Amino acid sequence: MDDVLEIGGRTFRSRLFVGTGKYPDIETTRAALKASGAEVVTVAVRRINLGDTGRGSLLGMLAEEGFTLLPNTAACYTAEDAIRTARLAREAAGTDLVKLEVIGDPKTLFPDTEALVEAARVLVKEGFFVMPYTNDDPIVARKLVDVGCPCVMPLGAPIGSGLGIRNPHNLQILMETVKVPVIVDAGVGTASDAAVAMELGAHGVLMNTAIALARDPVAMATAMRLGVEAGRLAYRAGRMAPRRYANASSPLDGLIASTPSALSIE
Repeated sequence: MDDVLEIGGRTFRSRLFVGTGKYPDIETTRAALKASGAEVVTVAVRRINLGDTGRGSLLGMLAEEGFTLLPNTAACYTAEDAIRTARLAREAAGTDLVKLEVIGDPKTLFPDTEALVEAARVLVKEGFFVMPYTNDDPIVARKLVDVGCPCVMPLGAPIGSGLGIRNPHNLQILMETVKVPVIVDAGVGTASDAAVAMELGAHGVLMNTAIALARDPVAMATAMRLGVEAGRLAYRAGRMAPRRYANASSPLDGLIASTPSALSIE
């Protein structure tokens, strides 16, 4: 309880954020989200009906389970589209939270960072709590913080790729550059990827595909929760310094002197 995540004055116990797409049905979605231990779940505003909050709907289920809703602007390719989508989400869902995405290329789904900064500047001025999906560029991250974003969400690998953390060095530089929480978003494939992100010093991890497309989504959600927790604990514990050569685990002082074998051959 003494290690809560604070972003812009809001506190969260779980450092795992999860998405809601690609699941086979609503009950599998419910079970996986609950198994993940996540408090915040993200939904694509342009891919669901925000007015459908009845029993059996995605939004209805999220409300029943008490999850905090994080609308995202997935599938927006311009700053104008992203701003419009965020405003729609605030009106329909009654939240100032938004995961801001401005995609620059339909094949790679890499962000258009110039448009991202532009959209973030506008939405922050309008009172939104902007959580921007970005690349692993420390300079872009700093610009997002400068316009008022309370955190940044750099990719670990392309969205939905499951490739894991491809450039840990860049992520570490990014985390040293900005003084706000860093949530690794996209590219995680399994629990060890989540643990690596947290061991690097990330404040949290956001994922969707790795859980939803697992053979057993509920089991994978549990594994991801444990991976995030283990990685965070290891980071706080402080790992030993790597060594190039072996180093005996037991102390060498006080060793019993060796004696020649009684069966030595003359």
